[in-house]
Amino acid sequence: MSGQNGLQIGSRIFAKLYDRVLAPSEEAGLSDRRARLLASAKGRVLELGAGTGLNLTHYPKSVESLALTEPDQQMALKLRSRAAAGVGEAFIEIVSAPAEALPFADNSFDSVVATLVFCTVKDPQVALAEVSRVLKPGGELLFIEHVRGVGSTARWQRLVARPWAAVAGGCRCDRTTEMTINGSPLDLVEIEHGYMPKAAPFIRPLIQGRAVRPAQ
Repeated sequence: MSGQNGLQIGSRIFAKLYDRVLAPSEEAGLSDRRARLLASAKGRVLELGAGTGLNLTHYPKSVESLALTEPDQQMALKLRSRAAAGVGEAFIEIVSAPAEALPFADNSFDSVVATLVFCTVKDPQVALAEVSRVLKPGGELLFIEHVRGVGSTARWQRLVARPWAAVAGGCRCDRTTEMTINGSPLDLVEIEHGYMPKAAPFIRPLIQGRAVRPAQ
């Protein structure tokens, strides 16, 4: 089996199991976190790495249009199926693009959403620069991300990071995403530390919050 074929098979398996694996966490509180976060989304919204579309039912009526990016073809197939039902009256566009190279003009969006995304992007700093570019001045990044923990959790994460990434779509469970956001062009205005319920210990540490593109 070639390396490319192996990646394709891995992608299909990951996409097929993703919702099933997350279901206990969603039912135990992660879905409620999504709803609370997305209540702030408004106007023209961009969601990065929309996956299988687990956020779609949580968008409020204040959303006018919704652009969803998903670079993984297998995940995008499930995303398109979910999106076909629509989100209120919002227009939905789905594009295949990585977070580091967004095919949108400057100042295009009022809100950008990222849930469990920055663990998988190849270059989070470049991705955040892109988020800042496509946000309107005063626009917000709304995020939920699992991150590096402390103490024994951090040590365990370092041990499992590479094998976990190999079976979990490239997810790096040991990223210091809060620090990365603080070093980006965005202003971190709200942060909450918590835990992903019903999850393996090395992916439990969680942050949720908002970062704003400074008004110009």
